[in-house]
Amino acid sequence: MTLEDVEKMNLHVMDLPKRVVVGNGTISYLNKYIEDLGGDRPGQIAIVTGPHLATSLVNKLTANLEGLSYRIYIAYKSTWKELEKIEKQMFSDGNPSIIIGFGGGKSIDLAKLISHRNGKIFVSIPTSPSHDGIASLFASLKGFKKTYSIKAVPPSLVIVDMNIIAKAPQRLIASGVGDALAKFTAVEDWKLAHEEIGEYYGEYASNLALMSAKLVMEKIEGISVRDEDSIRTLVEALISTGVAAGIAGSSRPCSGSEHLFSHALDIYVNNEYSFHGEQVGVGTIMMAYLHGLDWEAIKNAIYIVGGPTTYRELRLTKEDIVKGILYAKQVRPERYTILNKYNIDRKFAEELAKKTGVI
Repeated sequence: MTLEDVEKMNLHVMDLPKRVVVGNGTISYLNKYIEDLGGDRPGQIAIVTGPHLATSLVNKLTANLEGLSYRIYIAYKSTWKELEKIEKQMFSDGNPSIIIGFGGGKSIDLAKLISHRNGKIFVSIPTSPSHDGIASLFASLKGFKKTYSIKAVPPSLVIVDMNIIAKAPQRLIASGVGDALAKFTAVEDWKLAHEEIGEYYGEYASNLALMSAKLVMEKIEGISVRDEDSIRTLVEALISTGVAAGIAGSSRPCSGSEHLFSHALDIYVNNEYSFHGEQVGVGTIMMAYLHGLDWEAIKNAIYIVGGPTTYRELRLTKEDIVKGILYAKQVRPERYTILNKYNIDRKFAEELAKKTGVI
C-alpha cells in the first residue's frame, strides 16, 4: 500500500488498551488476568519497578503470581541508558512473554518501551495517580534524541488497585492533577494548529480529554482531602486522557505548549527534583494565560491539592523558568502551539512568568 493509497482511504489508526480494571483489591486477581493474556501457561514474566517499591509493595504483587515464573528488575532512573541496561539484563535472563510496569511513570514507561521494542505483551499496574501514561501508548525518557513522548505500545492490561492508589503520597496525587489539567491548554493548542496550519483535529478525542480535565476540576476539593471517590475520578481521568491519545493517534489531546515548557526544563535546566506533572502544571498556568483561559482557576486548583505554582515551589530559579519559556518551541519545532503566535524573547518570558505569579 502506497502513501497515496493511505491518503485516499483517509486512514486513521486507533491504538487502545485492551482491558482496564479499576477497583479495590484488584491486584488479588492478577494471576487470573495474566492467564487470560498468556493462555493457560503464560511464559516468563518480567516486572519493572522502582527501588522503593521493590522493598515495600512488590511482594504484594508477586504474591498473586503463584505458579507463574517471574523476575524483578529495578529501575533507578527514567533514562534511555537505564532502559538499555534493564533490557539487556532481562533478555540475558531469558525471553519473557509479558512485561509488567509496576510503579509510577518511570517504571511504566520503561516497561512500555521495552515491550514495544521486543514485541512483548505490556501490563500497566500503577501505584500512584501521578501521570497520564497509565493507559497510553506514549512514553517519555531522558537522554535520547527525542526528549518528548514517543509512540510505543498501549497496555494489553491495566490494573488499578484503589487500595494501593489511595496510599500514594499527596505530592504524586498533585502531580497527577497537574498532568490532568494540562489537557485544557493541550486541546486549545491542537485546535489552533488545525485553524492555523490545517493539522488534523479529532473532535471526539479532544472532548474526551477536556471532559477528563473538567471532572478533575470539579473534584479538586475532594482530591485535596484524599476522598476515595475523588481520587478514583482522578485515576479514571488520567486513564481516559491516555485513551484519548490512542483515539487521536498522537499525543495532541494530552500534550501541548505546557509540555514543551516542561521538556525544555528537562533539557536546559535538568531539574531532577520536580515530577513531570508538577512542571507541566506550572506550564499549564502560563499557557492558559496566553490562550485567554481561566488560568487563575487552574492555578488555584493546583494550589489546593498542594502542587507547585511558583519557581520556588519547583525548586528552580527565576532564570530556569525563563529558559523553559524561551526554549520551549525548540524542543519540537514541528508542533504548532500558542507559542508560535508570539515572538518569544527574554522580555516576553519574564513578563509571562510575572503576570501569572510563577516568578
